[in-house]
Amino acid sequence: MRRIAYLLVPDFQVMLFGGLTAFEVANHCLKTPYYDIHLISESGGLVRSSLGYSVSTEPFGNQPFDTIIVGGALNIERASPAVLNFLIQAMHSSRRVSSMCTGAFYLAQAGLLDDRRATTHWAFARRLQAEFPKTKVDEDRIFIVDGSVWTSAGMTAGTDLAVAMIEQDLGTEMAKMVAKKLVMFHRRAGGQLQHSALLELDAKSDRIQNALVYAKNHLRTPLSVHQLADAANLSPRQFSRAFRAETGRSPAKAVESLRVEAARSMMDQGQLPIDVIARETGFADRNRMRRAFLRAFGQPPQAMRRNAREMV
Repeated sequence: MRRIAYLLVPDFQVMLFGGLTAFEVANHCLKTPYYDIHLISESGGLVRSSLGYSVSTEPFGNQPFDTIIVGGALNIERASPAVLNFLIQAMHSSRRVSSMCTGAFYLAQAGLLDDRRATTHWAFARRLQAEFPKTKVDEDRIFIVDGSVWTSAGMTAGTDLAVAMIEQDLGTEMAKMVAKKLVMFHRRAGGQLQHSALLELDAKSDRIQNALVYAKNHLRTPLSVHQLADAANLSPRQFSRAFRAETGRSPAKAVESLRVEAARSMMDQGQLPIDVIARETGFADRNRMRRAFLRAFGQPPQAMRRNAREMV
């Protein structure tokens, strides 16, 4: 069995239990449990959560763990020498050392993020970069894998991190099964942005949400108002009026946001030529995509790709 340890710090954020549950579900999907899950802390005993209640933990001990995940806290403190020493030793004894949310600060304090790419909750990313300039912070990503060190963004991204670890250990089909049992809308790859265009559009009704999901799944097609209205089961006139009322944008502007998000993700994850990305995301040609990127980010796609490569 692979021993998984969640390292809890005082006032830890309870959302980490979402990731812990992913490993639990993986065990339930197997005939023989694969993961041996532990909650640990420096001295063991009760550790207080951000909600005020406490959970029981084990002390570090001498037995190594396959994977260590440092949970985040709403208030970031300086880790004790014992915690820092434990994390430094874990780099030699564990297959993976990782963090959720602001847990990245504890890895950084131990020097484990020096000259590595890492992420954390978007609200703390710039602080992480300022306090630990040797870390290559990417505030857009939901999780990043740099060698044996994994870091994730905040809150629900910790569950994506756990599912990605399950995929590495047990394969894609098991990861899909776990995501389905967790009722995750879809299994997110690490390259996705922390800020989702679908979330920002904030559709209130199922009909408009259905149209947006349809658009996201068919970006390569022209996506006329008639197509989106059909997906929402509304007339084009009803759809356009309801769409603007719920999202504050026209359907065309919303589709452009979805295309820009998809194109940026494809740029960051692979080496596909700009022309191919433009075609696959429905921009038709690189000039249209360039204009959309300038409107969204103030930079052309080539500049953003160059900047991303410089971070590696």
